[in-house]
Amino acid sequence: MARTIRWCSGSLLLALASKTAYAGEAIEATTRQPLNVQAIALFFCFVLFTLGITVWAARRTRSTSDFYSAGGGITGFQNGLALAGDYMSASTLLGITALIYTDGVDGYIYLIAFFAGWPVLLLLMTDRLRNLGKFTFADITSYRLSQRPLRAMSAMSSLVVVCFYLIAQMVGAGQLIKLLFGLDYNWALVIVGVLMMAYVTFGGMVATTWVQITKAFLLLVGGTIVAILAFSHFHFSFETLVARATEIHKRGAALMMPGKLLADPVAAISLSLGLIFGTAGMPHILMRFFTVKDAKEARKSVLYASSFIAYFFNVILILGLASIVIVSRDPRFFEGGDIQGKLLGGGNMVAMHLAHAVGGDLMFGFLAAVTFATILAVVSGLALAGASAIAYDLYTHVIRRGAANEKGEMRLTRFASLAIGIVAILLGMAFQKVNVAFMVALAFGVAASANFPVLFLSMFWKNFTTKGALAGGYTGLISAVLLVFISKSVWVDVLGHPQAIFPYSQPALFSCPLHSWLRSRSRCWTGVNLRCLSVRGLPIYTCAVRPGSVQARPPHTDNARRWFALFV
Repeated sequence: MARTIRWCSGSLLLALASKTAYAGEAIEATTRQPLNVQAIALFFCFVLFTLGITVWAARRTRSTSDFYSAGGGITGFQNGLALAGDYMSASTLLGITALIYTDGVDGYIYLIAFFAGWPVLLLLMTDRLRNLGKFTFADITSYRLSQRPLRAMSAMSSLVVVCFYLIAQMVGAGQLIKLLFGLDYNWALVIVGVLMMAYVTFGGMVATTWVQITKAFLLLVGGTIVAILAFSHFHFSFETLVARATEIHKRGAALMMPGKLLADPVAAISLSLGLIFGTAGMPHILMRFFTVKDAKEARKSVLYASSFIAYFFNVILILGLASIVIVSRDPRFFEGGDIQGKLLGGGNMVAMHLAHAVGGDLMFGFLAAVTFATILAVVSGLALAGASAIAYDLYTHVIRRGAANEKGEMRLTRFASLAIGIVAILLGMAFQKVNVAFMVALAFGVAASANFPVLFLSMFWKNFTTKGALAGGYTGLISAVLLVFISKSVWVDVLGHPQAIFPYSQPALFSCPLHSWLRSRSRCWTGVNLRCLSVRGLPIYTCAVRPGSVQARPPHTDNARRWFALFV
């Protein structure tokens, strides 16, 4: 196996070197950065290092426990760093920096919504996740309910989340590598896909964990160095930085006040719910809790991850504000040298331009390599989650009814990893021209609407039944997909219709059940209230869950009071 990995790595590096030699002719000058030798060299170093990790991990992966959960041998600190690496994507570094650059504090509010999901995990779910789960979150949802239908539903929703999130990551990877390294888009997708398949197929969770740890460390170090270099221009005074930024930016003092992100309260609440509860329903995030030995280490994982993520989000704020002062006044980073024109490479290149301005080609190359490492770490975690859903949930427990042998399951898991990698490459090519923002929203919306409610209620409500879980899970899955499909992101921007049927881009407020459960608990204990469903919109999931979830009993029993006390 190690020989196979070395052969694949040599072939990959040879192919990459041959393509970079003439990449300049394949990409228009207005859509890429010049070929950066430092970035390519650092990228090669990272690839060789991570492939070495994969060889080492392959020798340690002997069982399904090793493959799915690293044998439970990851410490709390290591898992916290890996969780942070799994969560801090390239869109955080590049996209949110660009959002702060253009809209100011709106970008920081967006970061807060992303961060708010971690206290939910820490305070409500971490102990039970570790104590009840084994390899996937379907272990928990089906623990005291009917195994086969629950696992089939959980695997289906997991694969939907993984596929749409993979599309977003792969399309982003292709565009970023095209911009940063001068590679053709399709070749960039192939490189990311092949590396992802190598990490997951041969190294399993051990390799994926250490790739994520490496990526998180590099991202934290790289972002900190750029922030320190940029902050030094303002004598390390945040007050001076804000004053200079508001003086230069076209929004002036309004830069540091909420703007268009909160202009529509419904959209803002829906976005927040999707990001908060979607985080607690992401399968590749939930899998990480099974890599530690006990609940104590799981709690440490979330605490460390929250600390790393909170720190990095504040680094992003400094990068965004510093870019307003440093990048927006430098004609080197604009097309034609016109500071009123477009940024070279597009708006998402703000962080890269800042690194070049304060650290030269070396820092630009380092941050470019870190960006690529970020993408690889995220897609590896997603691929492993998808392969686990196919092999462990669908094949072993649904098709074979738990009677599959370990060797056959491992073989299928590796084939599933290869299949997911190929599908990810093809989907990335197919969706090259499509705005992938709605795919990210769909991934979080499905996770918040289908995965999180079933997972949460199966852990905390003893009257939750198989019929209720299936009705609610499938309704949440279908409603989230449908609402995004008829929203502006797809119905207008992709399909070309003049007006969207659903006026919001985020579905979570209308498909997430928790708040509607409280509002309509007195009337929906015995049946579906269709008028409530059509007028309020919010109880879409709830009305589907409640008839099958609650047995015939008065609504004011002690059990009901105890359950509602969790939220009051």
